[in-house]
Amino acid sequence: MKRILLPHIICPACLPKEHQLSLSAHCEEDGDIITGTLSCKKCNRRFPIRDGIAHLIPDPDNGPSGGQWRYEEAEMTDRYLWSHYGDLLGVADFGVANSQWAEFLCALNPAVSFDAGCSVGRLTFEMAARSSLAVGCDLSHGFIKTARRLARERQLKFSLPLEGNLRESFCIELPDTWRSDNVEFVIADALRVPFAGDTFGQIASMNLLDRVSYPLAHLFEMNRVASNQRASFLFADPFSWSTSAAPEELWLGGTINGPYKGRGLDNVRSLLEGKCKILTPQWSISLSGVIPWKIRTHCNHYEVIRSEYLIAMR
Repeated sequence: MKRILLPHIICPACLPKEHQLSLSAHCEEDGDIITGTLSCKKCNRRFPIRDGIAHLIPDPDNGPSGGQWRYEEAEMTDRYLWSHYGDLLGVADFGVANSQWAEFLCALNPAVSFDAGCSVGRLTFEMAARSSLAVGCDLSHGFIKTARRLARERQLKFSLPLEGNLRESFCIELPDTWRSDNVEFVIADALRVPFAGDTFGQIASMNLLDRVSYPLAHLFEMNRVASNQRASFLFADPFSWSTSAAPEELWLGGTINGPYKGRGLDNVRSLLEGKCKILTPQWSISLSGVIPWKIRTHCNHYEVIRSEYLIAMR
């Protein structure tokens, strides 16, 4: 974990109160803390740093629960690597989703950027090109370990099934123009973001809202950590609501009755624009639309997902 993160980190267990964590570094290389502990003097919780990765969740020693286990499988990591970096691999008919997401990033306040549910890190790298520091978080240790390795080594080999037991190999190489010195990845919960309020001038939540256990809490946390002025928010989601992720009464769309009946994108827009004054200061929507993207199982089987997006400013 890079030392430059320290001024922004708070205890996720103490939220909504914000208490900074103190560092005890055991091994450090050129400002990168390899092993150590972050401690909260208020609640006495300790958050480990192992192999350069900060585990910033309220109970860092607990393993994944529920459907989160599938995101720790190596095959799932490889699928997401293909989905995030397929254009760099020269994959035919890959699509333009990644380049379009990058074009939508607007760093009005280019100091620090935040990518919630960053997976294997593509958008975080794009954010780094537009800010002095970009931070990606995810609950998956496999995703964060992979993203951090790519930032460190700037290339990564992986493979996917071609057909049956045959496999196809790939090698990602980051373009020379992409920065990795100002990128960091941490294990954290998008419902309890371990960063101080009013920190990030640029935030993103990509294809995450329908997967968290409390969607409104996620939007609240994104709003909390965003700068109160001169901030941009790139939001996208396919709104694949499922009771395996959250009970129906907590969905922000896809229902006939309730405070968030109807379509998810409409409800997210209303919340950002100030509905019930839940998210303040309110945002203004500058652009919205739909972008399809792909994830691969094998060479003849792909899943195409359509994500509806909003770009919000304040």
